[in-house]
Amino acid sequence: MNRITASDDARAHHGALLAGLHVLPDCMAGRVPVVCTAGEPLPGRKAGGPVLVLDKGRLGAVSRTAHGVTNLVCDGFDEPGTRAAMLAALAPAGMPIADDPATLALLALAERVAASEIPVLVEGPTGTGKEVLARFLHAASPRAAGPFVAVNCAAMPEAMLEALLFGHRKGAFTGASEAHEGFFRAADGGTLLLDEIGELPLALQAKLLRALQEGEVVPIGATAPIKVDVRVVACTNRHLPREVGEGRFREDLYYRLNVFPLRLPALRDRSRDVAPLAFAMLLRHAPTDGKGRWIAPEALAMLRAHPWPGNVRELENVMRRALLLAGERTVIGPQDIRFDAAVRPVESESAAAPAASAARLSDIAFRSEAEAILRALDQCGGHRGDTARSLGISERTLRYRLAQMRDSGLSAPASALAAAGGRA
Repeated sequence: MNRITASDDARAHHGALLAGLHVLPDCMAGRVPVVCTAGEPLPGRKAGGPVLVLDKGRLGAVSRTAHGVTNLVCDGFDEPGTRAAMLAALAPAGMPIADDPATLALLALAERVAASEIPVLVEGPTGTGKEVLARFLHAASPRAAGPFVAVNCAAMPEAMLEALLFGHRKGAFTGASEAHEGFFRAADGGTLLLDEIGELPLALQAKLLRALQEGEVVPIGATAPIKVDVRVVACTNRHLPREVGEGRFREDLYYRLNVFPLRLPALRDRSRDVAPLAFAMLLRHAPTDGKGRWIAPEALAMLRAHPWPGNVRELENVMRRALLLAGERTVIGPQDIRFDAAVRPVESESAAAPAASAARLSDIAFRSEAEAILRALDQCGGHRGDTARSLGISERTLRYRLAQMRDSGLSAPASALAAAGGRA
């Protein structure tokens, strides 16, 4: 490997890599990224921000040490995956990772909203990263030094929800052996995230409305209200206006929360976010063994083409599975990508027919995989055994894939001798 040091060439390489890179809004609670080149003294972290060490090499590789320093090896900014890996490495822990223009515009808007005290309603399908956006709002706000308390309204027993939110006095009810301050008071001076707000029972919605309007809560068993200084961010995957129309959500509470709505699109509608998110999952779940790993361009193409019915959560499943399938190999290839079985049809927010769109995306993914197989067959001279081993799959799976390709009109090279015959 050709290591670069703190020379003019290194600084030129460093500058070329960073040129045109859209780093996330630089509020991030003061956690400023530190970027240096290999061979330079490693600077200390600035307020806990990420540290990225750039190195020059022919093959891409990214790894993270046990101390959180990310090492990136690449040959240049034009190398497939370099930009995505840099975005993943530069994002502070728990903050959004984005490269899609729509998401970057949303984050810029969220940064402006964060400076205010108004309630925010974050809408979006399940698994799109609504809590991550809520944490971004907190980190970008004047309340960043205060607590961030996340409450999932759907995960708590309904009978206990009031006591958990507003607190209770000792002996206020059976089993209340000691007092509890409640999540509102726990978030005093900071931000309270009410996730799945659409699941909140109607009886509690009235009490939540009072807490928002008056800035005070009344614990169970208490007779006097207690003042709280809390900024509320609510998240939902439901269509709240429809819930209001059907009588399941209070109209006055909806308008109180909906002062500034932010909507996170489904992952399929922000495809440029897929690659940096995939590298972020790779860094999160790969062992901190110092071994650099990468995602092959063909695998990235498959990931971008997938409709992602499970959104970012599904992407995380796919990447964890890919790391397991890759084993000791340092490059995740198309043979390592295994998508989750869809549990429901993919719904499109656009006017385009969802079935046709999904079919086109599926065809792109199939062709990307087929091209990888054809390339491996050609490199192995048509030897199916060697080809299967190079792809990390069994010969039986390879025969099945070749049969699919043949039925779809995609021919293997003559050296492969079709799916049913040839050299083993």
